[in-house]
Amino acid sequence: MMKKQLDLSLYLVLDPVLCGGIEGMVRTTDLAVKNGVTAVQLRSEHSLNRKQWYEAGLALKQLLSSTSVPLFINDQVDVALAVDADGVHVGQSDLPVDVVRRLIGADKFLGLSVSNLAELNNVPWNLVDYLGIGPVFPTTSKTNAAPALGVAGLQTLVAQKCCPAVAIGGINSSNLAPVVQTGVEGVAVVSAICGQVDIAQVTKQLMTQISGAK
Repeated sequence: MMKKQLDLSLYLVLDPVLCGGIEGMVRTTDLAVKNGVTAVQLRSEHSLNRKQWYEAGLALKQLLSSTSVPLFINDQVDVALAVDADGVHVGQSDLPVDVVRRLIGADKFLGLSVSNLAELNNVPWNLVDYLGIGPVFPTTSKTNAAPALGVAGLQTLVAQKCCPAVAIGGINSSNLAPVVQTGVEGVAVVSAICGQVDIAQVTKQLMTQISGAK
């Protein structure tokens, strides 16, 4: 199994509905990783039951096992452990970071979402590997998202963070450049890749834009 790297440059957050179920997510991930995606997260608002979470995680873990791209599971620590995912990503209303770290151990990656300065100031920096900062722009892929930060709000949080971060929320090829120029380590996308007709092409385009904006 290849050693996993925490490269946040282009972080794909999978949506089962947009991708067309488990098979669609596996196909999307395969094409996206071959064309530049550096990290993958399985996230489902309400569309997967527990068994489907497990089956999807297992299929994605198998697909990514021969690559350096890590698989993150959103929220579901038990699923992450069951499929031996490379990491877990949690939000402010999920299990506390110290509890998650204790459950997953020191060797797995742990990401935490923050959406404002108060949350940033409460991050236990010694326990997390990276932050997800957002939403930067209004987003339709997450129903309970916090108010959009805008690029200026993102810039403020990026300037005060103490670990790598990925920006998330409504990011696509038309607004990506100013996000990258805040100095954030990467961008996370959902609908900019999931559900697109030519996944290979849109992924290449995003990677080209990221490189060009740095």
